[in-house]
Amino acid sequence: MPRNAGAKRILNSTASVAEALTLTAKLLRRDAGMAAMQAREILRASPHHPDAYRLLGAALRASGDDKGAEEAELQAISASVRDPRLMEAAEALVDNQLAVAERVLRPHLKEKPTDVAAIRMMAELAARLGRYQDSENLLRRALELAPAFSAARANLATILYRQNRPADAIRVLDDLLDAEPENLSHQNLKAAALGRLGGHEEAIGIYEQVLARFPDQPKVWMSYGHMLKTVGRQSDSIAAYRQAIAIAPGLGEAWWSLANLKTVKLGKTDVETMIAALDGAKAGDDDLFHLHFALGKALEDEGDWERSFRHYAEGNRLRRETLDYDPDQVSAQVRRSEILFTPQFFDQRAGHGSDVRDPIFILGMPRAGSTLVEQILASHPEIEGTMELPDIPALAKRLGGRKLTSDESAYPECLADLSADELQSLGAEYLERTRIQRKTDRPYFIDKMPNNWAHVGLIHLILPKAKIIDARRHPLACCFSNLKQHFARGQGFSYDLAELGRFYSDYVQLLRHFDEVLPGRIHRIFYEQLIEDPETEVRRLLNHVGVPFDAACLRFHENDRAVRTASSEQVRRPINREGLDQWKGFEPFLSPLKSALGPVLAIYPEVPDFGQQDRPA
Repeated sequence: MPRNAGAKRILNSTASVAEALTLTAKLLRRDAGMAAMQAREILRASPHHPDAYRLLGAALRASGDDKGAEEAELQAISASVRDPRLMEAAEALVDNQLAVAERVLRPHLKEKPTDVAAIRMMAELAARLGRYQDSENLLRRALELAPAFSAARANLATILYRQNRPADAIRVLDDLLDAEPENLSHQNLKAAALGRLGGHEEAIGIYEQVLARFPDQPKVWMSYGHMLKTVGRQSDSIAAYRQAIAIAPGLGEAWWSLANLKTVKLGKTDVETMIAALDGAKAGDDDLFHLHFALGKALEDEGDWERSFRHYAEGNRLRRETLDYDPDQVSAQVRRSEILFTPQFFDQRAGHGSDVRDPIFILGMPRAGSTLVEQILASHPEIEGTMELPDIPALAKRLGGRKLTSDESAYPECLADLSADELQSLGAEYLERTRIQRKTDRPYFIDKMPNNWAHVGLIHLILPKAKIIDARRHPLACCFSNLKQHFARGQGFSYDLAELGRFYSDYVQLLRHFDEVLPGRIHRIFYEQLIEDPETEVRRLLNHVGVPFDAACLRFHENDRAVRTASSEQVRRPINREGLDQWKGFEPFLSPLKSALGPVLAIYPEVPDFGQQDRPA
């Protein structure tokens, strides 16, 4: 009797395909070859059945036929997307109805836990919710089940990039590019990941290769412009942004990127083109708020304060609507930090943490002059500049155990439970995580993440010998500069005048607390004083870091290092007073900001003694 005759009888003797699938799954545990035959018989009776294809793939892989297994696994994915439930979930994802998608996907995966298409969709859902680790785990499970599922592998590369693991993302992308060397999306993401690792020239080379083949890709021209700006090739970056706009006049991000160079003034024709693009943009489109921010900058350069502010205000309003930001959580963390971090708390943990002196943390508000301070320090032969490193916030988030903004966090109170070994281990982990950013053998390196002001306690516990520098700027100048800056990610506080004032006040209050419980731990440098007397301030700064004075720090504008922040072009010029008073033309519109700042504004640069009655609500 032919070997597959028994398989045929299994199918013929059963009442349904479902029962045949169950019997075949049991058969797979004993005889993979026979299970493969049975799966093929089921497919002859019921073509495009995803479960039959999944069983066939598992049987072939168990038999050592990897190529055949890959084909069956991909067929299973293709067949799965015809499932009405997955079609409903896909539609919900397209409409961003995440609760609907989750309600469909969870029971489906409980019933069919190896449905790779559904696993990938659940990973997409997790990513949309900001649960990147969950998304990564799901994608890795999908690739265990279907290693040839290139779409899931591409998603994995993106998730790794979003978790600031560019080296891991590049390894995944290299596998994808081996199979699809011409894939535009994979090449773009690899170039962006290389940029995060400091591989700017290699990234520029990738963009140039892509654009040689696909010259009509406006977003690639824009990304190319970003990279050129980072390495200081300003005229080339302007040309790249202009090319992106020529191809797609309504590409708001390209207009904003051009305006965001700070040293470029957009003319009357540019304003007319942007207004026309604004009229044609769709509600909810990212182009809308980018165009408003760019128009705000163009009209500001013309001195048309009222029209400029209207565009800034509308861009901020549209952007704020997309963000899940709760100012109460920031204020609550400040209050909880004040309660936890006492002199006794730190005395009990003296000598804990890593004793490495390498890191120099520059923190404070964004747009407060931190890039200038970094550029000055990075011009010293003993100090290496890196970029805004997300590693301290990532450690804090992990320790707090919060996945969603609405979740309760155990941070910072959880720090009280950490042993000396755990604190030392966290310090070592930070140093290991940031090692990939170091390209020289200089003994010190800079971490210029402004938002680390909220984590001074954690930094001191795990890296007690690291230097901490607070870059501070006049509250109206600093906050208005934030309001007119569209940030690529994060900084949810910066899109509302009242929330900006509250955030600035929270920052000032918490650092005052650390000045009291850790006297001398934080070196403060005021932007206005640095502009007025740079040599005195630079000498104080270098003395705090513990390195000798070097005149190169006063010639920081000659340093050709890559700079990724919005101030990249400004720090390539000598110190000037240009940014000190830019807010004054907008002062009539800043009442909500002034009210929220309260005494912090009234006595700047002194700091009020915050009592509960004085704290901004």
